[in-house]
Amino acid sequence: MIPVETLRGKTVALFGLGGSGLSTLHALVEGGAEVSAWDDSETARARASADGFLVVDLAQADWSRFTLLVLAPGVPLTHPEPHWTVKRAHAAGVPVIGDIELFARERSALAPVAPFVAITGTNGKSTTTALIAHVLKEAGRDVALGGNIGVPVLDLPPPTDGRVHVVECSSYQIDLAPSLAPTVGLLINITPDHLDRHGDLAGYAAVKERLVAKAETALVGVDDEPSREIAARLKAESGRRVVTVSGGESPLADVFVADRRIVARGSAEPPIDLRNARALRGAHNGQNAAFAYAAVRALGVAREDIARAFETFPGLAHRMEEVGRLGHVLFVNDSKATNADAAEKALMSFRDIHWILGGKAKAGGIEPLRPLFPRIAKAYLIGAAAEDFAATFGDAVPFEQCGTLSHALEAAARDASRSAAEEPVVLLSPACASFDQFANFEARGDAFRAEVQYLLNGEP
Repeated sequence: MIPVETLRGKTVALFGLGGSGLSTLHALVEGGAEVSAWDDSETARARASADGFLVVDLAQADWSRFTLLVLAPGVPLTHPEPHWTVKRAHAAGVPVIGDIELFARERSALAPVAPFVAITGTNGKSTTTALIAHVLKEAGRDVALGGNIGVPVLDLPPPTDGRVHVVECSSYQIDLAPSLAPTVGLLINITPDHLDRHGDLAGYAAVKERLVAKAETALVGVDDEPSREIAARLKAESGRRVVTVSGGESPLADVFVADRRIVARGSAEPPIDLRNARALRGAHNGQNAAFAYAAVRALGVAREDIARAFETFPGLAHRMEEVGRLGHVLFVNDSKATNADAAEKALMSFRDIHWILGGKAKAGGIEPLRPLFPRIAKAYLIGAAAEDFAATFGDAVPFEQCGTLSHALEAAARDASRSAAEEPVVLLSPACASFDQFANFEARGDAFRAEVQYLLNGEP
């Protein structure tokens, strides 16, 4: 835990008592702040009370007493309209911040030169964050990994000059962190997302830009127009190091990927070959790896250490996760692919695909994936979307109506084992939400992994 000593003796309002909210509450109290905590959920309030914290109805509170409002990132700050606590804070002249801002302040007070890597982007930020942490650990660094990727940032060990904090930041968290100034800041990409919370694409991009605006070294993608505009603007400013990154062979990039190799323009070092990095298949992972390379090089990690670590990176669960092999058949769990755009990345990474898909369909279905249908040996349909997907496939792709994930895996494994291809793939990449049959994509992926292990080992 990082006790928030910078607010010792201060009176603070906190709204939102979910995972990160409770973490923040613990850190504030441990640091000596007087905290009035509240949540609209009675269950959340009861949980905080049971842990011994002061629960105060902020609707009835005297806001002139508060130094700050600490807001959970899931609570609207500006759009579609400010949350009622934000309105009360603004009326009282009380600043509104979040847990990433508290971390930034503690780092500034405790160890202002402690290495801090902050990562954001619409897509790929979790894989890039995990990859950076993996490379640093393999190089012998003391690494604290957290933020939006899972462990709340204030649950991490405190900043020290010898410890590297690697923190994934969502747009919601950045919006609540005005003093965010990482050693290395990464802005991977920007595509339309969370527009209901930021108003429009311009508002969303402006929030994302704030992560790199004060970074000592800013790594900015050039594979989409909003990111290119930000990169050009930062490069035009003096007094900062800006490195542009691409997942392809962009002439705008300082670090880019060509023929599955990471190239640093102007460097005498040989490129880093990604062909043996099995968890980094696909063009999207090339972009992630290029960013990770640029980040750890900025922290002084040797090229040889990076190359070795890329090959041992296990990947993230449910994201093109290799979960087993039976003979020449590879089983891949890509349950995180809850829409066609996400499934596209997996389909582009393999051939002779025995594709398990279906669930609760998203708008547009799988029609955008038609150009990739030639890669599919056969499809195995499950869940509520099965009939619609069958109609989309028509005569273009052989398919089988399987109903459940278990039946689909059994059929796909049977057919893939008969394939003459060098490496047939049984791929769970559903292009759908999970909610018709599973609680979430994690539960769906866990079920697939367990079924594969039973298939391989005869053990549930």
